[in-house]
Amino acid sequence: MHLLPVLLLSLVGLVSSHAQYPDICIAKPKDIPLNPMCIYRKEVVEVEEQEAKEAASPEKIPENTNPRVWELSKANSRFAMDFFKIVADSKTESENLFMSPLSISQAFTMAKLGACDNTLKQLMEVFHFDQVSEKASDQIHFFFAKLNCRLYRKANKSSELVSTNRLFGEKSLTFNQTYQDISEAVYGAKLWPLNFKEKAELSREIINDWVANKTEMKITDVIPEGAITEDTILILVNVIYFKGLWKSKFESINTDNAEFNVPGRSEPCEVPTMYQESKFLYGAYKDDSVQVLELPYKGDDISMVLVLPMEGTPLETVEQMLSLEKFSDWLNKAQEVQLSVHLPRFKIDDNFSVKEKLEKLGLVDLFDPNTARLPGIVSGGRSDLYVSDAFHKAFLEVNEEGSEATAASAVLVTGRSFSPRRLTFKANRPFLVFIREVAINSILFMGRVSNPGCN
Repeated sequence: MHLLPVLLLSLVGLVSSHAQYPDICIAKPKDIPLNPMCIYRKEVVEVEEQEAKEAASPEKIPENTNPRVWELSKANSRFAMDFFKIVADSKTESENLFMSPLSISQAFTMAKLGACDNTLKQLMEVFHFDQVSEKASDQIHFFFAKLNCRLYRKANKSSELVSTNRLFGEKSLTFNQTYQDISEAVYGAKLWPLNFKEKAELSREIINDWVANKTEMKITDVIPEGAITEDTILILVNVIYFKGLWKSKFESINTDNAEFNVPGRSEPCEVPTMYQESKFLYGAYKDDSVQVLELPYKGDDISMVLVLPMEGTPLETVEQMLSLEKFSDWLNKAQEVQLSVHLPRFKIDDNFSVKEKLEKLGLVDLFDPNTARLPGIVSGGRSDLYVSDAFHKAFLEVNEEGSEATAASAVLVTGRSFSPRRLTFKANRPFLVFIREVAINSILFMGRVSNPGCN
């Protein structure tokens, strides 16, 4: 059997660039033939149920949005919620968590290009791609490309969101030309031949150096020692970067030490905590025991959403009830109010293998050398390929920087008045963090902050 590791990286706070296929963002389906070896088609009953559901509850699609792109964005976000719960369950309550579910979805969509039979079916179901109305799986790639165009080609100089894909393949093999063509045309993922068979460790160093250079040396040694062997065939790499400027800046002069309650500790610790008072979208939902705050980045295309459990409610309780519908409902009901915000400065550096997490969601065949079906990757339709593991690494830094000075800074100095009617969002206990594209509510990054820097 041969191995097909998948490398998933995401980074918030860095900037990178890459060349993309020049025509994909204006192309029509007929302009780019997408003919992978195998195509998954929904059963007739599934199609009829989906159409009946759409007819019964028509949904307002955001302006200038392709309906299938809208559905794909929701599918990605549903997977995000599913996967987050699995990862959260694998960590203790005092551990931070951060990831890019979109990065994971995209990397495995590139693997889906070469999948067949039950392996393909499981990929469609676990990532909720089967909920997109388009009846054939080959069109998912086209709509993913359109979603990428929407997310990564914004004419906004205040924030940058960039995705980079790359294929690293064993140089002695001939890869399926269709697989290569679609990977490059749709995902901008060119093939880089490496000598896994004879120089596995050197190949690991080359890929790790490439990643380090792309991330300004913030992510190093992402592929662990021994992960690449002489049996490795292909490594899929997806990296997502985001760097944003706050629309309403936290002035550093107002940052001061404040208490934060880390789960499992008898005494709170003190961490640098930012402060400002301004108008934000905010909601306090007693039935769900949460406060929800949206902090926009300049340009208003992308925002950070913070979900803070109310006093006495464990974060675990909120995590368990989390769903795309619940998250969307909180945001839809939020109102613009004058709000006093206390938010700790923090960094999260997280990494984990996603294999066991995806297996718990039902993606089993892909990782099993006896059942995996990936004949569309290497020429000749080889049936001995499987995914040995998948690595994900993500980084987030939140601080005062990243925004032009605004009039709101004048309010900050006087915002510490103790008016009993003042609304306050005080993140002095564990909370959830999301970074999303606003118009279509596409979740780019998500995590939890249980320890913002306590020793």
